[in-house]
This record gives sequence, structure tokens and C-alpha cells, in this order.
Amino acid sequence: MIYPTGGGAPKSTVDDFYIDTAYICQQPMTTRERTAKMAENVAPVRARNAAATRQAILDAAKNRFAKEGYDGASLREIAAEARVDAALVSRYFGSKEELFVEVLNCGPDATELFQGELSQFGERVADKLLDDPDRQDGLDHLLIMLRSASSPAAAEPLRRSMRIWFHDPFAAFLGGPEADVRARLAGDLIMGVAISRAITDDHDLDVEGRAALRRRLAKVIQAAIDP
Repeated sequence: MIYPTGGGAPKSTVDDFYIDTAYICQQPMTTRERTAKMAENVAPVRARNAAATRQAILDAAKNRFAKEGYDGASLREIAAEARVDAALVSRYFGSKEELFVEVLNCGPDATELFQGELSQFGERVADKLLDDPDRQDGLDHLLIMLRSASSPAAAEPLRRSMRIWFHDPFAAFLGGPEADVRARLAGDLIMGVAISRAITDDHDLDVEGRAALRRRLAKVIQAAIDP
């Protein structure tokens, strides 16, 4: 049994597993009987580590999709990075598309932006875009979308994920006339700034320049959502 990096069963559990396995291999029995005994031995260890294994696969998939996009990442590569057998990936998640959907569903939670006064939305988003200490997680998710956008197989899951997790709740938060249009316009602005930040970081601006950028960005986003 291969355990994911940084996790897995306690050492005593692993030792017991290998001792039991060695004992089984030494016993006089048929191949069928030995296989059945081995399966019985693996089951409790695997059950105790199901959550860790699943998370290791998700982390590896997120990394591979961010680096190579949907088409470039393979289940075999994901399994190798997670340090599990490739068959386990299919057992936990089914197909590559189902794994991709699960990765999208585990993206950053944008709902915190939809809390508070609507009149201060632009300021909240500007702060989030320019000062978020956890923006690497958002950047990885953005890279997954950008590098998978040209894939026919990934197109529908991407659209569905954006609609369910961002556009629909955003439009509901905005309310009023043309809420969907306002949500999409602001969403496009936010994504564009996020991409620019990933490439140029602070645009080599000094303190005054960053303050001016924040102020103008807040105004632009606020103008996009106002009725």
C-alpha cells in the first residue's frame, strides 16, 4: 500500500500491515486464497486512510491541472504525484472529467465578497485583489481555468462551475435591473485584474501608486455593478 506524502497511516499501522502481509506470503495456500487474505489485510488500512488518500489525489490533480490544463494532465501523472496506484484515482473519483469537476468545486469561496454593503463592494474587491495573503490558491484556480478553457471536454464543466459558484450568487447579491449583465461585467474585470496581478504583481508601483491603483480599481468595479 502506498501512502500519500505527508499523510497516511501511523507507523505502527504500516508496520503491522507489512508484517501481516509477509506472514500471509509464507503460508501454504493457493494463489486465490492468498489474494483473498491480502485483500482482507489491505481493507482496514485503506479505510483508515481514505480521507487522506482522497485529499492527496485532489491536491495532485489541482497541481497538474494548474500546470498543464485539462488536456495535458493525465490520471497516471496525477496518481504518481499523489503516490497512489492509478486505479485508486478512478475508484475515488470515476473519470478524469469527474475529478476535474471535483477540483473546480473545491476552489476558493467567493461568497465572502457577497456579504456587507453593496455600496462598498468595489472597495472590498480591490482589497481582496491587491492584498489577499491567500491569493496563491485563487491563482492556481485561475490557472486551471485559463489552461483548460480551450479543451472541448472541459468547456462545459468550466461554464457550469463559473455559473454555479460565482455568476449566479453574484447576480442574486446585486439584484435590481440587469443584475446578470452587471455581475458578468464585474466578474470579467475582476478576472482580468487577477491575471494581470499574477503576471506583473504590483506593476512596480511605489506606495502612492499602489494607493491610487486601489482607489481607481474600487471605483471601476463599483461602477460596473451599480444599477
